Amino acid sequence: MTNEDIKKDNLQNDDIDMKEENLDVNDEAEVDASDDEKYQGLMDKFMRLQADFSNCKRRTEAQKSEYVELGVKKIANDLLPVIDNFERALDSIVDKDSTYDGILMIKNQLTDVLAKDGIVEMDALGKEFDPMYHHAVLTEDSEEYDSGYVIEVLQKGYLINDKTLRPAMVKVSQ
Repeated sequence: MTNEDIKKDNLQNDDIDMKEENLDVNDEAEVDASDDEKYQGLMDKFMRLQADFSNCKRRTEAQKSEYVELGVKKIANDLLPVIDNFERALDSIVDKDSTYDGILMIKNQLTDVLAKDGIVEMDALGKEFDPMYHHAVLTEDSEEYDSGYVIEVLQKGYLINDKTLRPAMVKVSQ
């Protein structure tokens, strides 16, 4: 073998080594690319799970709040006739004695308890009739009010956080 043959053989071996090194680098690049894809896939799954958890937590809190509000409404609707009866009892007492004062204190205490939960009496007398707040059971001619105004409240209405809990039963002017 001549020097030239040896040089050619060395060059060919170097080319083969370079090709193998390039293959190794390409294999590493493929491994890095596949690792990046796996990482991105896992990150996407993680982000979706985190969003799902956040949405579930928000829905659960909203449902819990709705259940509490429903319970308050149910109890309040059961207590409103009791308040009505206290008012009837107060109206029937002629002599304003200690019995009257005792009944008035109990009624006020009950309305204060309801007010803590946002339940307040609706002001209807003299207001324009609104079917969202009033239930008209009678109509009557009135010289004091224009047509379509509440002239008498037959049963008080109540609001819970500015929403109608029980509409007021009213007499409306014609």
